[in-house]
Amino acid sequence: MALVIGLTGGIASGKSTVSNMLKEMNIPVIDADVIAREVVEPGEKAYEQIVEAFGEEILAVDKTLNRVKLGSIIFADEQKRTILNGIVHPAVRQSMLSQKEKLIEANEPLVVLDIPLLFESNLTHLVDKVLLVYVDESVQLDRLMKRNDLSEQEAMNRIASQMKLIEKVSLADAVINNNGSVEETKQQLLSVLAFLDK
Repeated sequence: MALVIGLTGGIASGKSTVSNMLKEMNIPVIDADVIAREVVEPGEKAYEQIVEAFGEEILAVDKTLNRVKLGSIIFADEQKRTILNGIVHPAVRQSMLSQKEKLIEANEPLVVLDIPLLFESNLTHLVDKVLLVYVDESVQLDRLMKRNDLSEQEAMNRIASQMKLIEKVSLADAVINNNGSVEETKQQLLSVLAFLDK
């Protein structure tokens, strides 16, 4: 029987680093962010619904979604963010479930669902165990500003759009503290996998 782990974190918490470590260990990772990009490609149903809801001004010249433009709209307006999530999330869930079923049928012992908003979207029922990648808020803010070249206020708005990492700690089955080095994170991941697989 496959063990399905939900990998989550917060923006700039280092979840992608942990996700890549899992892939290097040949553990299949179904990435919600990758799927979220696929389901909004031109021609997809979710794409049509987004254009209908937000208008053609959110499109780039090549008719793909202008993510920066759309992001600036939804991060500033909770109602619009809810509309977008109502379109994208069901499409992502459907695709993730279908990939998960295929991996379970292929007898994979461990399947990881990489879902940034696992708690916010109430998707814990899709997984057996939850693994949280945690960083202190000051580290998160600093990394996000550097990574995305954002002002402190822009970075704080993005962090504020998610549940605080400290609140997620008590909801997770295991936590990786990612304030330290990549090597420390990897050691914690190996320990956590051994612990969750029991």
